[in-house]
Amino acid sequence: MNEVDALDIVRDAIWTVIVGSGPAVLVAMFVGISIALLQALTQVQEMTLTFIPKIVAILLVIIATGPFIGAQMLTFTQMVYGRIETGF
Repeated sequence: MNEVDALDIVRDAIWTVIVGSGPAVLVAMFVGISIALLQALTQVQEMTLTFIPKIVAILLVIIATGPFIGAQMLTFTQMVYGRIETGF
């Protein structure tokens, strides 16, 4: 294993994390912006108002995209194990 192989694995790992966490992060961002806009319009500055909708939205997205996230992780794991098996 040389530096190019290690960097290739790290790049694929980072990409897998970005793709796997992307849907949950995007939903959290949109829910947060929506609640912030609602708070600004109604002048209700309750700190706990942002947490519950974000948690519920993120859990629903993780449930909905769980198979996709698992498939991404499986693909990365099979790639790494394949490289270990063939000796890079």
